[in-house]
Amino acid sequence: MMPTPRLTDRLTQAFYDRPTALVARELIGKLLLHRQGPNWLGGWIVETEAYLHTRDPASHSARGQTASNASMFDHPGMLYVYPIHARYCMNAVTESAGRGAAVLIRAIEPVWGITAMQQHRGHQDLRRLTRGPAMLCQALAIDRRDDGRSFIDDQRLGIFDGGGVPPRTVIATRRIGISKAQRRKLRFIDPHSNYLSRKFKLD
Repeated sequence: MMPTPRLTDRLTQAFYDRPTALVARELIGKLLLHRQGPNWLGGWIVETEAYLHTRDPASHSARGQTASNASMFDHPGMLYVYPIHARYCMNAVTESAGRGAAVLIRAIEPVWGITAMQQHRGHQDLRRLTRGPAMLCQALAIDRRDDGRSFIDDQRLGIFDGGGVPPRTVIATRRIGISKAQRRKLRFIDPHSNYLSRKFKLD
């Protein structure tokens, strides 16, 4: 088993306090972890989507700040969790407070706590554990109660650099599962990963 990342490997607020599309791209290959009891659950991020603060009708911030999306307007590095079809999706807040921008984490390659994630999902197949934002939250035991936590200083949640791992290939393609701004290439993936939520097209 790979060693648990040192706390010094945790991404800092400065990483998230940058243009959202850049953060979404550079999150590919980073390590997302959530701790349950003594065990870390998580793996390498292989798919993200950027949701911008301006001129992005697909973004939750397009309707302005509300009680339900308030965390999206919080400081960079916060966790924004929203419900969808009785499941949940997790986002890393980006840019400065009040902007309303975030990166949806769509899929990871599972590495840590696989047995626990299999139990949470009710599946043994590794490719069905974390290959979609709702599956990912279920596997990691993330729900709406986690909204507003911090990737920066929460000792049971974080995104880590995981130094020493070969850099991932990253390509940009169209976001999926939305009805607005569909042609914008704001979905970032590792095209070689077997854990993507959906196949991609280069267009």
